[in-house]
Amino acid sequence: MKLSTRIALGAALLVPLLVAAAAALLLPLVNADLHRRQDAQLNDRAAALLPNARALLTADTKGRPKAEQNQQRKVLDAALDAGVRVAAADGTVLLSAGSQPADPQLLPAGGTMTVHQSGASWRVLTVKVNSGATTGTLWVLAPAGAPAEELRAVRRRVLLVALLAAPLSGLIAFALAERATLPLRRLGRRAAALDPRTGHAVFAHTRTGTAEVDELSGAIALLLSRYDEQAARTAHALDTARSFSSAASHELRTPLMSLRTNLDVLSAHPDLPEAERAEILAELQQDHARTVDLLGALSTLARGDLVEVSAFGPVDLAELVDAAVADAGRRHPQAVFRTELPAEVRVFGWDAGLRILLDNLLGNAAVHGRGGDAPAEVDVRLRIEGAAARLTVDDRGPGIPPADRAAVFRRFHRRPDSPGSGLGLTLVAQQAALHRGSATATTRPDSPGCRFDVRLPLLRDHAPTPELPAPRAWLSAPEQPATKSG
Repeated sequence: MKLSTRIALGAALLVPLLVAAAAALLLPLVNADLHRRQDAQLNDRAAALLPNARALLTADTKGRPKAEQNQQRKVLDAALDAGVRVAAADGTVLLSAGSQPADPQLLPAGGTMTVHQSGASWRVLTVKVNSGATTGTLWVLAPAGAPAEELRAVRRRVLLVALLAAPLSGLIAFALAERATLPLRRLGRRAAALDPRTGHAVFAHTRTGTAEVDELSGAIALLLSRYDEQAARTAHALDTARSFSSAASHELRTPLMSLRTNLDVLSAHPDLPEAERAEILAELQQDHARTVDLLGALSTLARGDLVEVSAFGPVDLAELVDAAVADAGRRHPQAVFRTELPAEVRVFGWDAGLRILLDNLLGNAAVHGRGGDAPAEVDVRLRIEGAAARLTVDDRGPGIPPADRAAVFRRFHRRPDSPGSGLGLTLVAQQAALHRGSATATTRPDSPGCRFDVRLPLLRDHAPTPELPAPRAWLSAPEQPATKSG
C-alpha cells in the first residue's frame, strides 16, 4: 500500500474520531448551557409573576372573590406558556394552570430542580411569596424536554459533520501526501535505475527542500560510496591473492625442484658416502629455509598491501628501533650493533609495519655488511631533521654499485650469494612508502660500506589523520614505485 494511501486512510479515520472526541467534551457543556438558559427564563418569568401572586394571596386572605379572579387572570396572562401553581401557606391551591405533574407532592419546597412523572419531565422553580399579611408558594414550570431536543439536534449535526469529514479529510490528506511524497518517489526511481557498475558518482545528491528526502538521499549516496570503497578493497584483495599465488608458484618452483631432486638422490642411493649425504642434507635445509622465508616474505608483503588506516597510531620510533636492535643482536650474535638514539621520536605509524622495516634493514646489514672475514659492524642512528625522522643504517660491507641501488628494492632482486628471498628490501621500501616516507641506498660517507637512509614524517599535534597512499600494489604490480638512490 502506498504511503499516501496510508496517510489518507489514517486521516479519514482520525478526523471523525477527533470530531467525536470534541463532541464528547462539548455536549455536556451545551447541555449545562441549555439548562442555565431555561433556569434564567424561569427566573425572569417568576419575577414577572411575583407581584400578581402577592396580590392573589392578599385578595384570598381578605375574601375578595372578584379581586382574586382578576389577579388569577393577570397571573395566567403573565405566565404565557409556562406552567404556574400558587398555593397559600395552609396548602390551599389558589391557581394551577399549564403543564405540570398531576401529583403536587412531587413539586420541590424550594430552589430549582427537574421533576419526572409518567415519562414526562419538568424544570420547576419554587419561589416563596410574602404578601405581608400572609405567605404562600409560587411554582413556575417548563417542560424539560426542550433542552433535550436541542441537545439531540446538536448530536445529529455533530454526526453529520463527522460523516462528511471522513471522506473529505481522506481526499485532502491523499492530495497533500501525494505532493509531499513526490520527491521520495523520484528518489526511488533514481535508485532503481542506478547501475552498480557506475559507482556512486552518478548518484548526485541534489537538494529537494524536503529535509527527510534530502537526508535519505545523502544516506544512499554515502552508502554507495562505502559500497564502492568496499568493492575496491575486495578487488584489491583478490588481486593481491592472485599475485601471491602467482609469485609463490613461480618463485617456489626452483627450491621445490631442488628439494625433489635431492630427495630422489637420497632415496635412490641409500649407500651414499657420509660426506655426500651430509652435503645433500645441507642443501635440503637451505632449500627448506629459503622456501619458508619466501612464503613469509610474500605473506608480509601482501599484509602491507591490505593494511587499513585503522591499524595506524602514534608510535615512539626511538623505542621501536631500540627493541629491534636488541632482537637483531640475538638473531645475529656475530654482528656488532651500535646505536645513537634520541629520547623520543613520535611518528604516525603501523607498529607491526615499522618492525618489519627495521628487522629487514638490520638483518640485511648483518648478513651483507661484513668487510672480508671480520664480523659485520652496523651503526644505527635516529635523529630529527625538520619535520621528519631520519634513520640511517650503516655497514662496512662491499656496498651497492650506483647502477643497482634502485633495483635492490624491487621484488626478488638478490645477489647470487644471498641466502634471502629477495623481498627484504622490498618490504623496507613498501613500509617507507606506506608511512609516506622514503627509503634510499647510498654509500657510507665516513668509510667503505653501504648506508640505508629512511625518512618518515613526524607526528604533528592536532593534525588530521593521514590517509594511506594509493595505489598500494607492491605484490600485484609488475613493477614497484620508483625508489630513490643516492
